[in-house]
Amino acid sequence: MTSEDEGAEGPEDEGGGGGGVGGRGVLDYPVVLSVAGRPCLVVGAGPVGARRARGLLECGAELTVVAPRAGTAMESLLRSTPPERLRLERRRYRDGEASAYDVVVVATGDPSVDRQVAEDALAAGALAVGPVSSSVRAVHLPAVHRAGAVTVAVSTAGRSPALSAWLRQRLGPAVGPHLAEVAELVADARRSMRSSGRRPEEVDWHALLDLVVPLVEAGRLEEARDLLGQLG
Repeated sequence: MTSEDEGAEGPEDEGGGGGGVGGRGVLDYPVVLSVAGRPCLVVGAGPVGARRARGLLECGAELTVVAPRAGTAMESLLRSTPPERLRLERRRYRDGEASAYDVVVVATGDPSVDRQVAEDALAAGALAVGPVSSSVRAVHLPAVHRAGAVTVAVSTAGRSPALSAWLRQRLGPAVGPHLAEVAELVADARRSMRSSGRRPEEVDWHALLDLVVPLVEAGRLEEARDLLGQLG
């Protein structure tokens, strides 16, 4: 179970174009992005770059980091990560190279470089995670709490990262390890249903979970598994 700090997926990044309800008068559209096995780029290797890199690696990304110098946290991450998962290129960013990646994180601290990287990424159709100071319409990151496969994300549309972190800290205890177990049990039940020709959409999951979750909380996993097993 993890509650991440500011940086890679952790309290929201106010930059780059989250938009929120101010300015444009529209809401952000929340999504959950799978980066497993996808080529991702972090430009910048200081503390922020290291946090963002760690978050991407934890989610299975194939990561390249570009920076003339690497901070202590990035060097530590490099030592603890297999070379096929993380490559550090000690040089300056080259114009246009962001186009080779699916997700590009900007973390140099140099506004002109940050803007160039974000613009290159967006022009190529990649997702760009931008800095606070950037006016480029990049993605900003929520505050995240994880328990196994269960992820809770909190956003204030870039208005208050501190409030996002505060809310995450209070919501996190409600997402105990039992819910990670529930998620796995339900996934097994859904697979079993499909293999037997039944559609998971036919089940009243809300009512069923009201029965299953208390069983798992009480440590009665076999009873919960048996209850879900009746679906197949």
